[in-house]
Parts: sequence; C-alpha cells; structure tokens
Amino acid sequence: MAAPRPLQFIFLFSLILISTHFTTIHGAFSEQSHIMLPTDQQRTEKQTHLHFFYHDILEGKNPTVVQIIDPPAGNSPSGFGTTFMMDNLLTEAIELSSKPVGRAQGMFGLASLEDRGMVMLINFAFTEGEYAGSTLSMLGRNPVQDTVREMPIVGGTGVFRFAKGYAIAKSLWEISTSEHFIVEYDITVSHP
Repeated sequence: MAAPRPLQFIFLFSLILISTHFTTIHGAFSEQSHIMLPTDQQRTEKQTHLHFFYHDILEGKNPTVVQIIDPPAGNSPSGFGTTFMMDNLLTEAIELSSKPVGRAQGMFGLASLEDRGMVMLINFAFTEGEYAGSTLSMLGRNPVQDTVREMPIVGGTGVFRFAKGYAIAKSLWEISTSEHFIVEYDITVSHP
C-alpha cells in the first residue's frame, strides 16, 4: 500500500478541524428550542402520596387479565415463563363499584424458577381528579406470595413527569376470590 500523500493528509486534517468547529458553534440546538429541558428548569421536588385499590378480574365474561404465554409443560413447578397482560380497574375504595380513578395497564410474568416471584411492568393511568391524564410507571420484582411487598416507581407522565418513588402493595387475601383479586396500593413519589 502506498504511503499517504501530504496533500491528502492536510485536506483530511483540515476537514476534521472545520467540521469540529461548526459542530461546536452550531451544535447547541437546545438553545433554539422552546422545550424546557430538565437542566433548564428550577427543580423543586414535591412528594405525592396516592392510595387506591387494584382489581384483577380473573374469570367470568369480562376478565381484565389474560394469559398470553404458556410455557412448555413440566418447565418449572413455579410456572416460570407464564406471562399475562392486564387492564385492571383502579378504584378509590375497596369495592369494585366504588369511584374509578384509573386503570393499571401492562404485563407481568412469573420470572423465578424457585418461587412465585413476578416481574411487573405496569402503567397506572389516572382518569380522575387533578391527576387525570397522568401516569406512573412501575417496573420491578413482585414476590406475589408475600402479603405486603415494595416495588419501584421508575417514571411518569403529565403531572408525574420525572417521578421516582415506591409502591407498597398489600394483597387482600381475606376478601379476594378466585374470580376477583384485590390489591391495596400506597404509592409515594417525588416529582417536579
């Protein structure tokens, strides 16, 4: 292979310098935008506490939970790999007929070979009050065999943009049935 010629080297070097100069000078596109970026905003965190009830309707003519993946038979005694999709009602009080406040939409799957540990991906989509149109996203391990468990809130939209926090879920075994499973949620989030 022939050695590079000095003119080619100088041309390429000059081209790199010029493009770096223009990228630096003209690369500040965020200054031209009307969108407030998190670094441009005054960050004062609020803390919000939410309390509601989550209703899994597992059987009957209008289930809100459906199985979408059934692993091979004998795969695991824990049901590892079984996956479900949900669109569950969230209510203000414990009764299914109480005031709706939103929906829990997402999926969960049995993610443990040894116990009933689930991975949950849920968007709590609020439809009432000051949080109507806003969402909170929960993603994490749910050891569903435990009555009380904690899961992370990893984000949100609307009022809850940039939210972070945690959810405490409490299974209400004493009033749940094989058709209707109820979970009480207490969520605490910090957000701008």
